[in-house]
Amino acid sequence: MQNNLTKTLFLLSLIGGTMISISSNSWLGAWMGLEINLLSFIPMMSSSKNTMSTEASLKYFLIQALASTVLLFSIILLHLSSSMLLFITNDMFQILISSTLLLKMGAAPLHFWFPGVMEGLSWMNCLILTIWQKIAPLMLLSYLVKINVFIIIIIITSVMIGSIGGLNQTAMKKIMAYSSINHLGWMIAAMMSGENLWMAYFLIYSMLTTTLIFIFQTFQIFHINQTFLMLNNNPLLKFSIFTCLLSLGGLPPFLGFFPKWLVIQSMTENNMILLITLMVVMTLITLFYYLRICYSAFLLSYSEVKWSNDMKYSNLTISITMLLTTLSTTGLILCSLLFNII
Repeated sequence: MQNNLTKTLFLLSLIGGTMISISSNSWLGAWMGLEINLLSFIPMMSSSKNTMSTEASLKYFLIQALASTVLLFSIILLHLSSSMLLFITNDMFQILISSTLLLKMGAAPLHFWFPGVMEGLSWMNCLILTIWQKIAPLMLLSYLVKINVFIIIIIITSVMIGSIGGLNQTAMKKIMAYSSINHLGWMIAAMMSGENLWMAYFLIYSMLTTTLIFIFQTFQIFHINQTFLMLNNNPLLKFSIFTCLLSLGGLPPFLGFFPKWLVIQSMTENNMILLITLMVVMTLITLFYYLRICYSAFLLSYSEVKWSNDMKYSNLTISITMLLTTLSTTGLILCSLLFNII
């Protein structure tokens, strides 16, 4: 009971820190919100039952403390050189502050800490790290984004590392981490086209990631080989779970393709043909490693072993899983229908 109350307190504080950050009207206020958010998440990460989580929380703290220190010094320098605290005109300050925010959210080439931290966390903490902890840095970055060489390099490296990094992974947490880095590249590209676009992308990405992490938590999946023998007695459920993975990869008939479609269209209109071509090609590599996970689910003849012990799941769990995966699978069709009706 005591543990639950403590977790609830830290969770509320975590949410409060993000809210302070995104609603602040000065960079100092934004920094303060990020610090509250960080210090609330550290106790939630560490667990006495798992030594890897303690290591992950230490790594996370050191990296975030470094990013916060550089951010604070940048804000002080900015304040000394200008009376305006919110608007940044100097390119040097824009690059300096953007770098700290990119380090905080784990965008490449400042991603080095992200897969290692993800591996040591529980699935629920992974969910917070991949979605909630990105809201404040992304929102602050959207105030700064300009179409320049620095941002284009960040987009290209994020998409490339997110795609190629996941190829040789067998742990699901690391695959989700590299997938997150890939999607960050797309989100930053969406920022260059407008605020609504990256928010729509982030919303759909959050929904798909939440669905997948809920499934991995429910069925206790941590490695690719666990998916080969799971749910053979319920092929429909198995099929729907893995179509959700393909949706996150951005395969056209599914909901995950919708935000990518919007980004491709807006970037083509802005004559960024070369950049968007490279992004699409790299996303195909991401789809390859998702297909590798889904391979066993889509085969009609699958292997069964006598010693496999089928776990029993409640009807509620199966109903929630089916609802979430149906939304991710048929979402694009529903969006198109609604658009035509309206």
